[in-house]
Amino acid sequence: MREMGKALARAGALVLASPFLLSYALRRTGLGADRALEGSTETLSRIPGLTGEYMRRAFLARVLSRCEPTATVRFGVLFSQTGARLGHHVYVGPNCHLGLADLEDDVLLGAGVHVPSGGQTHGIDDVDAPIREQRGTRTRVRIGAGTWVGSGAIVMADVGARCVIGAGSVVTRPIPDNSVAVGSPARVVRTR
Repeated sequence: MREMGKALARAGALVLASPFLLSYALRRTGLGADRALEGSTETLSRIPGLTGEYMRRAFLARVLSRCEPTATVRFGVLFSQTGARLGHHVYVGPNCHLGLADLEDDVLLGAGVHVPSGGQTHGIDDVDAPIREQRGTRTRVRIGAGTWVGSGAIVMADVGARCVIGAGSVVTRPIPDNSVAVGSPARVVRTR
C-alpha cells in the first residue's frame, strides 16, 4: 500500500513538474543545458516540503546524468551542471550547491554543502585579464558510497567511500576510503 502511494505521488509530481521541464527544454536550445538547469533549479528549489522534494526529483531525474528515485533533494538546493549524478538513497540537505558532482549511493550532505566542479573552475594565470574572462577547468568530483559530509563543507576533490567530512571543512585533496577528515584544508584525523 505504501509503495502504491509513493508511485502515485511520483506521478503527481511529474505532472506538477511538467511546466518546468517544458521551460527547461525551450531555454536549453538558446542558453545551453547547464545555464537552463541553473534557472530551473533556482525556481524549483523554493518549493517547500514533501511536494517540493517530489517535484525536484521528478525534474532532476529527467535532466541530470543520474538521479535515482530514492534520492532526496531539500529546499534551496541549486545545480549548475547537468552531468551531476545522484545515487540511491542520496540525501542533499537544504541550501547546497552542486556542480559536476557524482554522489554515490547512501551519500549524505548536510545543509549548505558546496561541491563545485573541482578546484579550478576559474582561471587565474593572466593578471591582465579579469578572472571572469579566464577559462577554468571543470572536473567531476566523486563522493564515495556511504559518506557523510557535514554542514557548510566545501568539497573540491574526490572523497572515498564510508568517510566522514567534518562541518565547515574544505576538501582540496583526495580523501581515502574510511577516513574522518576535518579542517581547512581538510586533513585525515583518523580511520573509521
